[in-house]
Amino acid sequence: MPAETTRLKLRVSPGAGRSAIVGRHGDAWKVRVTEAPERGRANEAVLRLLADALAVPRDHVTLVSGHGGREKIVELTGLGPALIERRLGTAAAPDRSRKDRR
Repeated sequence: MPAETTRLKLRVSPGAGRSAIVGRHGDAWKVRVTEAPERGRANEAVLRLLADALAVPRDHVTLVSGHGGREKIVELTGLGPALIERRLGTAAAPDRSRKDRR
């Protein structure tokens, strides 16, 4: 029986001050990585960050498209969409630019 695969849309900001899963960006997830977009370093950093956030081995995360752009699609092996959403939601950094409006 083949392992379940799920594709995930990302919006990536390379060269950030710190690496983080930021949160939802439309129908994609926004991700920041500290590495520059040179020689695939930012792409590899994105894949490592996702593997860590989702608690899967690095080889279960594959870049399918968007190798040279900010919009990317990754394929995740062994996780379903609901579990991915839950784990990324938990890993998402709080948006510090918003102010508490009580």
